[in-house]
Amino acid sequence: MDLKEIETLIKEAISDAVIEIQDLAGDGNHYSATVTSKEFSGKSKIEQHKMVYNSLKGKMGNELHALAIKTKEQ
Repeated sequence: MDLKEIETLIKEAISDAVIEIQDLAGDGNHYSATVTSKEFSGKSKIEQHKMVYNSLKGKMGNELHALAIKTKEQ
């Protein structure tokens, strides 16, 4: 799974998201994503992370091996 595909899936679910993704190991399997959105306002970190995981539509753990998530309210 590549960076653009991850970004597209997150943007489809969280339309105002500002997304920064890094390939941590250079292997296309281990990424770090920082997602900033107004939609996170009033939600706990767990709820924010669930929003991001849900946007990946079940690809986490399958096509996408590892994704470290940081979320920020805008």
